[in-house]
Amino acid sequence: MSKPLVQATGRRKRAVARVRFREGQGAITINRRGFEEYFPSATARMLASEPLRLVNRADDIDVDATIDGGGLSGQAGALRLGIARGLIELDPDLRGQLKKAGMLTRDAREKESKKYGLKKARKAPQYSKR
Repeated sequence: MSKPLVQATGRRKRAVARVRFREGQGAITINRRGFEEYFPSATARMLASEPLRLVNRADDIDVDATIDGGGLSGQAGALRLGIARGLIELDPDLRGQLKKAGMLTRDAREKESKKYGLKKARKAPQYSKR
């Protein structure tokens, strides 16, 4: 396997995506599995590959990603951010286009931690007067 051109990291919720770019035909590999196999949902595939389609580089760059943590939605968002950051390292002129489309903003929303005495972060046990 050839040496990667660029490496980038994307995060969303609890998911972390480490993305490597190589010259190629536009293949996307995630955890050594195919893109369609890893993301069976068309929505997740569309979300993750959006930066490549936006800058018309979907056919000349191979993306190899390692994703861990979180669910499929968070992993797709993490991959999207990682791809967008990697594209900027490849070509800094793309920054304005990607930033305008909102691809470079890290969605910082995380799950709120559970509080003692409660069932979840804010859900309290049912109150009983008697």
